[in-house]
Amino acid sequence: MKRLSVEREHFFWNEINEICAKSRMEKSKQFYQHGMTSVYSHSLNVAYESCYLAEKFHLQVDYDALIRGAFLHDYFLYDWHDKGHKHKRPHGFYHPGVALQNAMEDFSLSKIEKDIIKKHMFPLTVAPPACLEAWVVCLADKVCSTRETMQRRKEAVL
Repeated sequence: MKRLSVEREHFFWNEINEICAKSRMEKSKQFYQHGMTSVYSHSLNVAYESCYLAEKFHLQVDYDALIRGAFLHDYFLYDWHDKGHKHKRPHGFYHPGVALQNAMEDFSLSKIEKDIIKKHMFPLTVAPPACLEAWVVCLADKVCSTRETMQRRKEAVL
């Protein structure tokens, strides 16, 4: 199992708890993606994977911004499977903007955090990430999404 260093692990959970205490993140537990993974669990997975990758490869990143941006990257707070929902554009293209808008309502975000949330779906978002932290989250999101989808398919076969 992938593990962060003890001090990074402690810092990680403090950041996650602070975000949960000051946001509507609990609402994301009722929405699902990549099979049967809650948006909350996926966001937590992406935040942890992002920290793990940055630590493993000794990347010089702003860990506070990395964790916050990664955890809030899918902060869209709606069921994208609901055909009656107001969004008409494809979810993959649309949700980064909604997540950023929701996050800005609940938090004062840094430039790095905004870039992470807005561009995590690159190349579906035309503009590529502008900072290392956003590239890390973009990669971690794809790793976690693939892992979650494959796990669901594996469970369906069994």
